[in-house]
Amino acid sequence: MRIGLLTEGGYPYVSGEARLWCDRLVRGLGQHEFDIYALSRSERQEAQGWIELPPQVSRVRTAPLWTVDDDGIALGAGYGRRARRRFAESFGELATVICRSGAPGGAEDSDELADRFGSALYSLAELARDEGGLVGALRSEAAVRALEAACRAPGALRAARTARVPDLLTVASLVERALRPLSLDWYEDDDLGAVDLCHATSGGPAALPGLLAKHFSGVPLLVTEYGVQLRAHYLAASDEVPSAPARALLTSFHGRLAAEVYRQAAIVTPGNTHARRWQERCGAERSKLRTVYPGMEVSRFAEVGEREDPGDPDTLLWVGRIEPAKDLISLLHAFAEIRKEEPKARLRIVGAPAEGPEAAAYLAHCGVLAAQLFPDEAEGAHAVGDNPVSFEEIGAPATPELADAYEAGSVVVLSSVVEGFPISLVEAMFCGRATVSTDVGAVVEVIGGTGLVVPPRNPRAFAEACVALLRDSGRRERLGAAARARALELFTVEQNVEAFRGIYLEIVSHCPVRRDAVDDAGEPVPFGNPAEAYVPGRWAAGGGALDGGAVDARAPGVPSWAVPEPTVAVPVAQDVEGQGQLRGAGV
Repeated sequence: MRIGLLTEGGYPYVSGEARLWCDRLVRGLGQHEFDIYALSRSERQEAQGWIELPPQVSRVRTAPLWTVDDDGIALGAGYGRRARRRFAESFGELATVICRSGAPGGAEDSDELADRFGSALYSLAELARDEGGLVGALRSEAAVRALEAACRAPGALRAARTARVPDLLTVASLVERALRPLSLDWYEDDDLGAVDLCHATSGGPAALPGLLAKHFSGVPLLVTEYGVQLRAHYLAASDEVPSAPARALLTSFHGRLAAEVYRQAAIVTPGNTHARRWQERCGAERSKLRTVYPGMEVSRFAEVGEREDPGDPDTLLWVGRIEPAKDLISLLHAFAEIRKEEPKARLRIVGAPAEGPEAAAYLAHCGVLAAQLFPDEAEGAHAVGDNPVSFEEIGAPATPELADAYEAGSVVVLSSVVEGFPISLVEAMFCGRATVSTDVGAVVEVIGGTGLVVPPRNPRAFAEACVALLRDSGRRERLGAAARARALELFTVEQNVEAFRGIYLEIVSHCPVRRDAVDDAGEPVPFGNPAEAYVPGRWAAGGGALDGGAVDARAPGVPSWAVPEPTVAVPVAQDVEGQGQLRGAGV
């Protein structure tokens, strides 16, 4: 197959999200050909370059979501009167749906609103294709006026009715950025229209090219979400947009876009049940959902997991990015309770702060709190100056590799108040370690009874669970063995790749794109270009048989689509293209 892999801020960039997952998927499915369509989020990300790509990647096209040329963006710089009228009607309809009451997928939502949003979105896409782009139009005064009229119309959201001009300008700017893929030149028949399947590695803008490929060329769409994009937009809006009316409009827009992506996708693959619940709440049909857990590399943890040494029996280990959502404050208070029961206990916190000044300040605050809770003691099991809490980073002499960190402790802890898929827990499971975790995100689903789970922000319950494991080595070993067996069954790269191999076949078998191969009823035939068409030599022309005898490929009863093309396929060379072009006034 020829797969169009759609990413936003991810693969193939060095600093991209889900970079390792995408790279392992592409390399694991070497029998397929991949075209990568990547949307970048920053100039820094583009400057850092790409990772080394495997030979099955035949094309890479990129486009920025972070900048455009501001010259000549006024509506009318390239539009005639008819085009301006088409834009006013289409964007006005889109704005009306955004401003209407009722959450997408909720009880107040209706199929009519979903149809109207989709119709307006594809009308804008057709206008962009006909007129050379939408960037200028979406940032024009006409777009702001359409938003204002929709906010003042009957049935609009209560918060939207109070929107002022600065709010509308903010909304128009952010909606334009999200819809920027509509103006790309990716949708011709020899581009995205030529792939057998579009695989979007997240929702939102990354899935928009897949929606348009389906609309223009009938290409089926697969959407994978390991972190729910809609939830990320909600959190970002609450932090970056101070105005309540603007937040309400942006929330509605992203909710409608997510619902349209789920509606048009042939299959949606959440990474866990937590993400699946979000998708169902936003209107994804249950029959389309297939949970596929992220695949992780086992080999780096194999030596630790297979070793009989259970680690230091008095050491608790925390691994991850240090940020407020990890709630290390509660962990430190819980450890203070643990020390009262187990004076020999130690806590090793291994990780670096997440990007940004807030994370660095949080790490400093945690260090100050640890010094206050555990001042140097002159008595007991530790010498003066030997603080029972340590903050370390991977690469330090004590922990040169990640596996070394897990080897050091007998119990791995996770204290988060917000968590998606807990990668550190899976790593601990591969290492055969018992765990104590808070009940957030997909933790319970991942642990599956092989560890202890307590409520978040409850230091006393957390301390009691840790003390129970520290005092019972047999229980630690049993839980660690069960955890390792579960991780090897569910969370390996191999299971992830095999799951997508089957899903690709399932989609293409039901949604063939190539219309030139049809059956007697005129319906498209799946796999109209069979694999044997790519075998070099006379076999590709149907001129031989396995037993050495001749065959007549055109004998009665043999359908025409089963006859291989009488040509020899040329091996695909890696043809990496440059930046995608934004088609719009002044761009």
